[in-house]
Amino acid sequence: MDCIFCKIIEGLIPSEKIYEDDLCVAFYDIEPQTRVHALIVPREHIPSAAAITEHHAALLGHIWTVIPKLAEQLGVAEGFRVVTNSGADAGQTVAHLHFHLQSPK
Repeated sequence: MDCIFCKIIEGLIPSEKIYEDDLCVAFYDIEPQTRVHALIVPREHIPSAAAITEHHAALLGHIWTVIPKLAEQLGVAEGFRVVTNSGADAGQTVAHLHFHLQSPK
C-alpha cells in the first residue's frame, strides 16, 4: 500500500505522534493551518468518509471519544473544531479517512 498515513501508523515515516491505541493514531499536521492542528486517523485503511459502513460504527464512536481527550491534552478543550473532507473535490489530499482537530486560530 502506498498510503502515507498507513506508513506513519506503521512507523515507516516519522511523525510527532500525540496519541495512539489499538484503533487510531493522532499526530501533528506537518502543515498546520491553526495554532493547534492535529490529525486523528484510524489504523484501518478507510479511503474516505464515503467508504464508511455500519461495520465502522464502533471505530468511529471510539475516535469521537478520543477527540475531546486530545483537545484537553492540547489545551483547546474550551473551543476547537473537527473537520473531515471526503474526496478530492472537497479538499481531501490523502486517501485515508482522517479528522482534523484544530484550534479556532
